[in-house]
Amino acid sequence: MTIFWHILMNNVLPLSVMIAIGVVMMRAFHLDIKTLSKLNFYVFSPAIIFKLLYTTNITLGVMGKVLLFFVLFMALQYAVLEVVVRLRRYQGGMRAAMRNSVLFYNSANYGIPINQLAFSGNPDTLAIQVIVMMMQSLLPNTYGIYSVNAHRSDLRAIWRTILSMPILYVIPIALLLRGFAVPVPQFVETPIDYMADAFIGTALLTLGVQLGSMKWRINRALLTDVGLSCCLRLLAGPALAALVVWALGIDGLMAAALIVSSAVPTSLSSVLLAVEFDNEAEFSSQAVFLSTLLSVVTVTLVIFMLQI
Repeated sequence: MTIFWHILMNNVLPLSVMIAIGVVMMRAFHLDIKTLSKLNFYVFSPAIIFKLLYTTNITLGVMGKVLLFFVLFMALQYAVLEVVVRLRRYQGGMRAAMRNSVLFYNSANYGIPINQLAFSGNPDTLAIQVIVMMMQSLLPNTYGIYSVNAHRSDLRAIWRTILSMPILYVIPIALLLRGFAVPVPQFVETPIDYMADAFIGTALLTLGVQLGSMKWRINRALLTDVGLSCCLRLLAGPALAALVVWALGIDGLMAAALIVSSAVPTSLSSVLLAVEFDNEAEFSSQAVFLSTLLSVVTVTLVIFMLQI
């Protein structure tokens, strides 16, 4: 139990404090969540992804293994999720909202800090988390936008929205510059560093502001659906990740980092998509709220089990 409490106090609660500050700020000053979300989507998130991809030492071998894991893990998770969706007979926007609440997880503003804390800033595990974050940044900005609009918008309008997302251009630019060893000019590098350094704090505060703007109760009509989403994200997620890691023969720190990366709560992007495109916003908000709350225990348990 000593290890458990150490993980809780030193790895998970620091994130909770930052989120709580965001909640207090929202309740005290009624901050504009859309402005904060746009800063994260268009400024801070692209900046940290560029910086991490450009500066983190990621070998082709590591990238290949992580990408293979990610593809298999997402396929397994989607298959399990599809069974639930069909059994529950979800229709239209609710199908997309449930899928998004499970498939999109908080690999950036929750995953990066927990990786740094759980693995004491290990550069190898950070490289793994960066690749996962890269893929999780692509999904909401492509498949996520498509999923919440497919049942009501034309394909051309959906593609216009997807192509306006800066993350689509930041990733290949960073990889190309790194691959050809092209130096970034100082007058560009310095602002990128400033914006990237602001990402974790701003993202955690944004999550807190979003939670602070929500009703702090679970809608009884949505209780079963929100509970299912949390179980699939927080319990089935790391269990399926462990299965994929075992099947691929991955062990050591890489295995631990991949499992921890899959144990984080539902991404704020699922709420942002729901609000932006008016698609089951209440369900999405409740899923983020409850999964973030429960993750204080579940993520701690996952790290604890990996350590013992």
